[in-house]
Amino acid sequence: MLAQQLKTAAPKNPKPSFLIPCRSFTTSPSHPSQDSHLANLILKSDPQTLTQILHSPQIDWTSDLVDKTLKRLWNHGPKALQFFRILDHHPNYTHSCSSFDHAVDIAGRLRDYKSLWTLVARMRARRLGPGPRTFAIITERYVAAGKPDRAVKVFLSMHEHGCPQDLNSFNTILDVLCKAKRAEKAYNLFKVFRGRFKADCVSYNIIANGWCLIKRTPKALELLGEMVERGLDPSLTTFNIMLKGYFRAGQIKEAWEFFLQMKKRKCEIDVVTYTTLVHGFGVVGEIKKARKVFDEMVGEGVLPSVATYNALIQVLCKKDSVENAVVVFEEMVSKGYVPNVTTYNVFIRGLCHSGNMDRALEFMDRMKGDECDPNVQTYNVVIRYFCDAGEIEKALNVFEKMGCGDCLPNLDTYNVLISAMFVRKKPEDLLVAGKLLIEMVDRGFLPRRFTFNRVLDGLLLTGVSVPVEVSTLDVLLSPCVEDLPFGGSGGHSGALFEREIFLAPDLRPSQRAVKKQDWLNKDHLTILVEMKYHGERNLNKNNRL
Repeated sequence: MLAQQLKTAAPKNPKPSFLIPCRSFTTSPSHPSQDSHLANLILKSDPQTLTQILHSPQIDWTSDLVDKTLKRLWNHGPKALQFFRILDHHPNYTHSCSSFDHAVDIAGRLRDYKSLWTLVARMRARRLGPGPRTFAIITERYVAAGKPDRAVKVFLSMHEHGCPQDLNSFNTILDVLCKAKRAEKAYNLFKVFRGRFKADCVSYNIIANGWCLIKRTPKALELLGEMVERGLDPSLTTFNIMLKGYFRAGQIKEAWEFFLQMKKRKCEIDVVTYTTLVHGFGVVGEIKKARKVFDEMVGEGVLPSVATYNALIQVLCKKDSVENAVVVFEEMVSKGYVPNVTTYNVFIRGLCHSGNMDRALEFMDRMKGDECDPNVQTYNVVIRYFCDAGEIEKALNVFEKMGCGDCLPNLDTYNVLISAMFVRKKPEDLLVAGKLLIEMVDRGFLPRRFTFNRVLDGLLLTGVSVPVEVSTLDVLLSPCVEDLPFGGSGGHSGALFEREIFLAPDLRPSQRAVKKQDWLNKDHLTILVEMKYHGERNLNKNNRL
């Protein structure tokens, strides 16, 4: 068992929170729950203890186990990178290309571009890449951060990193730009390089989809004309893109006429086409027509997919009644279809919206019975609706079950719960808010200034205090963490805070150590008050400058 294996790796007096029940890590590939146990261990351990545990010779690390653990920690960026860096110095394990790609993705999501490019350089030094997938991740993260020009520059510089551009990488950058609703920029890039990379049907479909995403269907049609002129035949995917574009733009009449033209031209209409129609008509409230299309689909011998049922269940929940959605759900199961997490999430959201919370919980239990574990979105929906209904205790119970299972809370989970703690204005609720804030920081999340100040003011009013773990301050003071709520003018606010409080220039090293230890001995309330005071002092100083 892991608990026995860790005995030799952990310190003599470990913190109770580090000792979690877990299976052995000595098998390969990993057991489905091993990554979950590892993720919880990483979140609860300080760097020193974690280093000793992760470097334990009893753990047989594999690329598969590391990748799964990084995926588990995707919403816990700083902790995920800490895990990756510690394991990068393991004497008997070397990260794979896929693990580096996961780490690059996490660094990009945190907008920690210095770490991102350091990882890329390390990949190249170890001859693990970077490859096309790495650059797809990097460009996507730059575009998501509102830096499309930087993403294009990265694409144009791929060859400098030993990864020459080709048609696939060209289509990837176009797709990244289009999905971020940067169709204009994608089209300009497309016009410049379509000759060099010999743009194919996929390239044109990507740009057409980009125009449709921003509801510019005439531009998409114009592009299809160009496509035909260049001797490329539109595919069924092309027609499905246009059909979806019409529905997205609210052009319901045009969408139906386009579908009839597809049938007239004897296009081989598939399940994607019918799913688009079901969803499109349902969204605008034409439930009868959506159901008619669904029945026609079955009559034509086209078997509905799980996605088709998901679309129908979603529109019934939103525009009709949950009871009718239940009928469709049970019909789906009786025909041998296996509901996926999207099916359950859509259905549970519908039940919550109709106020049927107990039934929503029953379906969460049913998910587990169907070996379809609830994800963070499932839990967040139920927690949010319980909070909105004033059922705070039930929301906390769901949150507790979440922590005991294989699903880790994310930033939204904590924000919803902390906000709910101020509704009843009870001292015990404000105390819970303070504990949630501490747990949130312990897990690598940083509250916004508003959330931080709100919790602090609540604790000041109640006069209560909560003991704070040393690891909490370690996270708050970490130089790799950005956007602290009590920082100065931006950047690495944790480092700024440490410089102002613990590394004061008027103190000798021995005095600084004593001062830091004094801080670590203070209770939670005192620390929060002094953090706020010094943070506002720094902010005012920067504003004066």
